[in-house]
Amino acid sequence: MRQLAARTAALLALCLPLSAWAGAQREEALSATVASAMHRSVSDVNAPRLVFARPQDGAAWLAEMSRRLQKRVPDAWVRERLLTAVQYEASRAGLDPQLVLALIQVESGFRKYAISPVGARGLMQVMPFWQRSIGAPDHDLFDLSTNLRYGCAILRHYLDIERGNLYRALGRYNGSLGQPQYPDAVLGTLRSGWQWMPTTTVAMD
Repeated sequence: MRQLAARTAALLALCLPLSAWAGAQREEALSATVASAMHRSVSDVNAPRLVFARPQDGAAWLAEMSRRLQKRVPDAWVRERLLTAVQYEASRAGLDPQLVLALIQVESGFRKYAISPVGARGLMQVMPFWQRSIGAPDHDLFDLSTNLRYGCAILRHYLDIERGNLYRALGRYNGSLGQPQYPDAVLGTLRSGWQWMPTTTVAMD
């Protein structure tokens, strides 16, 4: 009973609304091909799982990332669920999970229900117009996996637009292209808190 109460408290702490630092992702016209591909990505719902070539690599990653996240998310079950979803959705989008963790820390401080002054929502601070552009009105941007699917698809899209230029892609993600503060914050957070020796992941379905 005490464990259930503690877990409930941890979940509530993770879900408390919090004003976030995010800028304003800008709505831009998407080609039919790009919009269709992104729609398939955000609508393809799968149960998150760790994507590593060897189970022991995944276990080592999860243990280390959980240790690093402990102060921000005290409950181990909540941490592992969040980290598994981040690693899965980032890998699925061809992104570095460590980069996504750094982006989440800067954007929302790992608060599931964070809301920015301009209305961006959730862990990865997704603007609601993306539901209209690539998703559906009933997609809940505060849902853990949904928010990560959207956020990773959007960052992948910006990386593709910028031909792999991460600095500019991060600027687009934050709606501050050409300004250094946001890319510097994310990349600084990556270097100081989330770097990890790369491991080979298995091919995604």
